[in-house]
Amino acid sequence: MVIHYFYRRWGKTLAKRRGQKYDQIIEAAVKVIAQNGYHHSQVSKIAKEAGVADGTIYLYFKNKEDILVSLFQEKMGKFIQKIEDELAGESSIEEKLLLLITMHLQQLQADHSLAIVTQLELRQSNIELRNRINEVLRGYLKLIDTIILLGIKEGIFSEEIDVRIARQMIFGTIDEVVTNWVMKEHKYNLVQLATFIHTMLLNALKK
Repeated sequence: MVIHYFYRRWGKTLAKRRGQKYDQIIEAAVKVIAQNGYHHSQVSKIAKEAGVADGTIYLYFKNKEDILVSLFQEKMGKFIQKIEDELAGESSIEEKLLLLITMHLQQLQADHSLAIVTQLELRQSNIELRNRINEVLRGYLKLIDTIILLGIKEGIFSEEIDVRIARQMIFGTIDEVVTNWVMKEHKYNLVQLATFIHTMLLNALKK
């Protein structure tokens, strides 16, 4: 399963780190980075928001870059686990795709600060940092691949589909919709767009 891939790579590290203060720092980092931008979010600001001493941060994280990657690992890991559990209960490919889209939108609509960080701040970081973040993202992309491959196997999606391009199309569409919502300062209901996105993607993928 996809979540097993994710935790083989990061699970042991996260297990060692987890705890109340770790969680406080992660949540504080999301808020501070969303408000100030990554480059203007000093470790001292994150520590103050978390209610811990500056030095406590370094008991859990190497530096600010490590905080950013870790918060993405933490949030994405929990999201992958949750969506895998939900997908297991859906029988049809159409329902699985709709659920994935809906949960993606729900996750970010429910946490505006996290949406700002994922859609804006993660993209302004340096190449090395983006590569580390892309490693985390692989688990989610593999989950999308699973849906595509099942759709092809069951004869719902066209056999001529290039899985890599289809994955980019699905993730890219959802991602761009969320980015536009963030840029428009959350002025409309993001989750209500799920059905339209789902219909559009199905029309592109079906035979």
